[in-house]
Amino acid sequence: MHTLVLDIGNTAIKAGCFAGAALREMVAGLTAEEVEALVQRWGPQHLLIASVAEEAARWALRLQDLVPGRILLFEPGSTPVPLRNAYATPLTLGADRLAGAVGAAALRPGRNTLVLDAGTALKCDLVTADGTYRGGSIGPGLGMRLRALHEFTGRLPLLPLPAPDATVPLVGDSTPGALLSGVVNGVAAEANGLIAAYRQEYPALGVLLTGGDAPLLASRLAGPIFVVPELVLLGLYRILAYNVEQ
Repeated sequence: MHTLVLDIGNTAIKAGCFAGAALREMVAGLTAEEVEALVQRWGPQHLLIASVAEEAARWALRLQDLVPGRILLFEPGSTPVPLRNAYATPLTLGADRLAGAVGAAALRPGRNTLVLDAGTALKCDLVTADGTYRGGSIGPGLGMRLRALHEFTGRLPLLPLPAPDATVPLVGDSTPGALLSGVVNGVAAEANGLIAAYRQEYPALGVLLTGGDAPLLASRLAGPIFVVPELVLLGLYRILAYNVEQ
């Protein structure tokens, strides 16, 4: 059976196409027209839509004639998930955060796992060995920090993020170099500090790194770190399968 999940984020639309439980195709940066074309080409029996921008209902209406089975609108505060959710304010929880936690629990059942999602925001989310999502932290992502430095100052330039394999010296010898050092090395130091704090409190902690900026951070984090680009999509598939089976 073919299924499809859509992750409509703050800056991009991502899709995962599944045959059974296997992810066969992962696409990012889709336009609305490309989403429709993908649904028509893949022909999913069921579809899940997750949106941090609260646009899921509009997308369901747009795609309803293309999906013969169930279209599930993933709402973290009410949609059943195969994970105990101990978040104190579930109605405010982002769909991507809970989906990443579900994916982490599926990949590492019965083990403490920290999800580090490096996207628009830098998010940490903890799943404990008893299968419970505990919460975590949210901070500004790399691109957001560069934009903030440009927009909230008078003279600092807006810089693009460097390539994942670029060297970013600790000591920037120019304004652009200092900006990149502050953002890239600063975020890496912040992430390493958070990981170290979690590892002190939760033994045998595994760390899964995902998100668009994961390639830039991966080599700068203290290991072992496992990069899982498809983590949120895997979690969304697990949520869809769990609800279809109910």
